[in-house]
Formats: sequence, structure tokens, C-alpha cells
Amino acid sequence: MRDFEKLIWRDSLMLVDFFAGWCGPCRMMYPIIEQFEKEMRGRVEVYKVDIDNREMADVIHRYNIVSVPTLIFFRRGEILWRESGCIPYERLCHVFHEIEQCEPVTPYYF
Repeated sequence: MRDFEKLIWRDSLMLVDFFAGWCGPCRMMYPIIEQFEKEMRGRVEVYKVDIDNREMADVIHRYNIVSVPTLIFFRRGEILWRESGCIPYERLCHVFHEIEQCEPVTPYYF
């Protein structure tokens, strides 16, 4: 959980994907998230949280994750956008570009 807190408090933009392995819509989102992560590399970091991971129970409770998939964009600990359910790739990109226009995105490097 400490690592999660460090990730969302970065200056760079973070997309957190709350998912479950047994969830059909989550499996449908998997290739969308993978494509998004690949296309936006260096502009946004993607972090996946399995809601069945007991170590993440406090995080799941704190952010009131009651349905999956739930996607949340964070920067400096602030929620910039949140949505649950299947989200088309185009919508995810549109939201990202809207956030990027409102706040400069600090690139991260591996």
C-alpha cells in the first residue's frame, strides 16, 4: 500500500485500473488499457490494482471501489477523473488529452 501512495503522489500523471480477474468487463478492458499504456508511454503511467489482493483492501475502501473496472487518473494525490465500466479507447484518450491540456504532464522515464 505504501507503494501505491508514492505512485499517486508523483508529479506525473497516473492512471489506476482497479480490476478483478473474474470480471468479464475487466477482461474486455485489458487490451484497451494495454494499447493506451503503449501509445501514451512517457506521458502517463498505468498502475493496475487487483481488488482481490488483500494487501490493497485499504486502498479499495478509501477510494470506494464498488464496481470494476474502475479507472482513476491521479496526480499529486488528487483524483482528476474517475469512471467505472467499459470505456472505449477513444474516450480514454479524449479524457487524457483534456487532463493534459488543463495540467502540464511531466514525462517519466524508465
